[in-house]
Amino acid sequence: MPPEEHRSVEGPRQAESPAVASTRSVDIAVSALLLALAGLLAFDNWRTGMSWDSTGPQAGYFPFYLSMILASASLWGIVKEWIARGEGAFVRRDQLRRVLQVLVPTIAFCVLMQWLGLYVASFLLIAGFMIAVGRIAVWKSVLTAAIFSIAMFVTFEIAFDVIMPKGPLEHLFGY
Repeated sequence: MPPEEHRSVEGPRQAESPAVASTRSVDIAVSALLLALAGLLAFDNWRTGMSWDSTGPQAGYFPFYLSMILASASLWGIVKEWIARGEGAFVRRDQLRRVLQVLVPTIAFCVLMQWLGLYVASFLLIAGFMIAVGRIAVWKSVLTAAIFSIAMFVTFEIAFDVIMPKGPLEHLFGY
């Protein structure tokens, strides 16, 4: 029997998808952000006091040196990636599209929850995911989202009396 062909886990469409960002560029960007954070932390702890006084170390002593370790590691990461010449793909267009299909609605859920409350925002998120991503029939999606949201409401608000973010719909029902 001939040996099995090696098949990519990514699939044929993904293997052809162009890279959006290289691993090297992402490593350098993350190291630069961590270096900036370390600088901010070092400055704040220096301002607070990072030396010894008569009672022992000041409040910023240990955090200052931890921020110096973080800065050193970040600089090492930048230099290492700057010297390296590897350019593997960190994320491809199809992969990024799938991540954004989840990230954007989740951010919208967090924002909408502030005005619509947890239960209405959850209903919209679940129904939206089922319809747009899952390609499930609208009536099934709406029914499932409604049952889940009502079950959450009964569980948290009635059974356990837990305070959750509420919106105008809950206020109509006196909650």
